[in-house]
Amino acid sequence: MPLVWVTGNSGAGKSAVCALLKDRGEHAVDADKEGYHQWADRTSGQVVTDPPDPVPAGWLDRFGWRIDRTKVEALAAGARDEIAFFCGCPENAGDVADLFDLVVCLVIDDDTLRHRLLTRTTNSFGKHPEELAAALDVNAYRHPGGTIIDGTRPLPEVADAILTTAHRLAPP
Repeated sequence: MPLVWVTGNSGAGKSAVCALLKDRGEHAVDADKEGYHQWADRTSGQVVTDPPDPVPAGWLDRFGWRIDRTKVEALAAGARDEIAFFCGCPENAGDVADLFDLVVCLVIDDDTLRHRLLTRTTNSFGKHPEELAAALDVNAYRHPGGTIIDGTRPLPEVADAILTTAHRLAPP
């Protein structure tokens, strides 16, 4: 069965849609919350187990939000009986792109991004000015070949659009 990557910028709605997909009985993984992503030094590759919060000035220039390929490979291997949804967006997306059958990219405008990051209570990333600036700087992100879905729509509509797109790939 297909492995579907739900990606998009910070604040685009990946975690919220993941929770809704889980509530609907779908096999969905929140990469941030379930340990697929981690902060790592871009030069040495060393994982940062206790990142500063908020990050100090210049920290984002040296450290990146990276994905662990072996964990995604295990998810892909175990997702043979049902569609699996992987929700997350690391900076090294190219390292795992080949593992997915479909990529769905949630997109939002800058005002929505700013509002969501500054008001969310589930995650502090984006509240610090340097983090917010970094998120806004890459908000034009569109995963190459990904199906674009408007992440500003009501959450149930976003989930429905993702499911409709994914079910086109699944065998009857």
